[in-house]
Amino acid sequence: MQRNYSYITLLLLICLLGVSACQEKEIVTVTPLKGSGFQNDVIKRTLGPNVVGLDIEFAYAMALPRDMGRITSAQVEASISGASGTYLEHRSFYTDGGGADVGVVVGQPSATEGRITRVNFTADTSAATLRYFYRIPEEARGQSVNFTFSATSSNGQTVSYTMGPYTVGKMDLKLDLNVVDAGACYISIADMAVYTAAQAAANPDKIDLVYLYRTIPNVTFNHGLVSPAADAQYRPGITLPAGVNRSIKIRKAWGIRDFHLARTQFGVYIDDLDFQQLNLEGEPNFAINMRAESGAWVETADGRYRAYIYFNAINNGARSARISIKRYAL
Repeated sequence: MQRNYSYITLLLLICLLGVSACQEKEIVTVTPLKGSGFQNDVIKRTLGPNVVGLDIEFAYAMALPRDMGRITSAQVEASISGASGTYLEHRSFYTDGGGADVGVVVGQPSATEGRITRVNFTADTSAATLRYFYRIPEEARGQSVNFTFSATSSNGQTVSYTMGPYTVGKMDLKLDLNVVDAGACYISIADMAVYTAAQAAANPDKIDLVYLYRTIPNVTFNHGLVSPAADAQYRPGITLPAGVNRSIKIRKAWGIRDFHLARTQFGVYIDDLDFQQLNLEGEPNFAINMRAESGAWVETADGRYRAYIYFNAINNGARSARISIKRYAL
C-alpha cells in the first residue's frame, strides 16, 4: 500500500509535538520546516535533568516532495553509545482528532551498532516522524552528549540535523523500595538499598536510617525516618544490630514531587545543582510523621552523599511505605 504524507501533515505533526518544559514555565518552541527539497527537523520531547538509566526522547521529522522520491533510511548517531534499550521507532507517529498518538509502520525495527541506531524503510513514503529513545549509559555520567539525525532518500539525497550538547547529571536514581516496620527497615544511602536487621548487622557501616511506624498517645509519630544515633525516644521498641550507630542530617520537605521519583503530572525536577547548594547544617537526625508525596533531604554522616527520599505511598495497616531516592555523590 502506497503511503504519501504531505508537507502540511508533517508541519502539523511538528507543531503537535511541542511540549512544556520543566517547572511549568519554560516553553520549547519549534520552527516549522521551510524551503523545498529534502527537509528535516528535530525536537526533544523529554524534560528535566538527564539521569543515567533514563531515556532522552526525540521526535525526528523528515520529508521531501513526492516527485523527488521516497525516504529509504533514517539514523541517529550519538557521541556516546547508548545503553541497552536505545532504539529508533520504525513507526511514524501522528496525532489523531482525539489527541491520541497513532503509529504507522514505515520500516524494519531499528538496529544499533556502536553509536549509530538505524531504521531501513520498507514503506513507500516521502514523509515520516520517528521517535528516538536514547537510554543514558553509565559512561555518560557527568558528561555531555550530542546527537546527529540523518535521513537518505531514493534519489541519493541526504539531510542531517544536530542536537545538543546535553549534560548528563552525576546523580543516581532508585525507584520503588519497599520499607516495612520491623522487617526490611534499614536504609543505606551508599547502596541505595533496604536491609533487614540481619543484613544490617552484616553491613553496619552502611546503614544511615531506620524506617518505623508508631502510633503513640498524644504524639503524631506515624511513619518516620530516624538515624540509628538519634535519641531513643525517636526509635521506640527498636533494638539496633551491633555496630549500627550512624547519624544523618534530615530536613522534611512538603510539595517537592520530583517527576522522576513521583512519576505523576507534576513538572518539578531535582537536579545536581539542588544537591550542590543544599545546606543541612543544624538539622535534626530524625523525621517523623512522613506522609505520602512528602520527602526528606538527607546528608550522610561521612559527608559522602546527599539524597532526597520521596514517599510514593504509605500503608498504616501494613506499617509500611514505598520510597524512591535520588542521590548525589559529593
